[in-house]
Amino acid sequence: MSFLSPTLRMENLSTQPIMTQDHVPEDQRYNKQNIVAQWCVPINGKMYRIELEHGTTSGRRMIWVNGREVLRRDWMFKLVGEDTFYIDQTRCIIRVDPAPGFKYEYSLYIDGKSHEQYTEEVTRQYRLWLYTSDSAAQTAQAAQEYRIMLKLDTLSLYVNDELRTEESVFVHGGTDTKFLLQDTEFVLQARSSGNKHDGIVHTLLANGVAVPEAKIQEIMQEPVSILQAN
Repeated sequence: MSFLSPTLRMENLSTQPIMTQDHVPEDQRYNKQNIVAQWCVPINGKMYRIELEHGTTSGRRMIWVNGREVLRRDWMFKLVGEDTFYIDQTRCIIRVDPAPGFKYEYSLYIDGKSHEQYTEEVTRQYRLWLYTSDSAAQTAQAAQEYRIMLKLDTLSLYVNDELRTEESVFVHGGTDTKFLLQDTEFVLQARSSGNKHDGIVHTLLANGVAVPEAKIQEIMQEPVSILQAN
């Protein structure tokens, strides 16, 4: 006969890691100094900042997406391994592997592909522009930053992670898609390049001035200021 109450018997005890920080608010648990690895990835037209916190003494691992905690494991006896989480129904894995000199290597996999391979594929699927409106400076307000992404296979247009439903108008040589953000008029032009290799050329105009296309690889490696927590 067991002297333990039914709720304290071994078979009833949880095998899950003890969540020692449940009492701490999420915004206080997030500490930029504890981040050991970070990546930026576009998934379904939205940009996400993925950060990993790894306690090399406690084994604690925490994964943050755009400043929000999505996974936490406290007091892990095994300091290496992999953790799976999902972003917009896309499977992501962070692997922790041992490295020489009692160090660790951190790798991110998205949809079964390494971050590097995923970056190369995404570069061919999207077009990206970054634009900062200077009109806000005239009204003593903070400058408004826009990240505009075009998904080429569906022609879906995203502005700061929000899907736009704008109509395209046929013009000579292609189409124009117009949309207004505050007092800035944007026109996304699609024109034939004249050869099969280049296909359709997309150009973004802001108040009639061409916006330089951004390098999506650079954005994915280094988070930009417009990656905001949702």
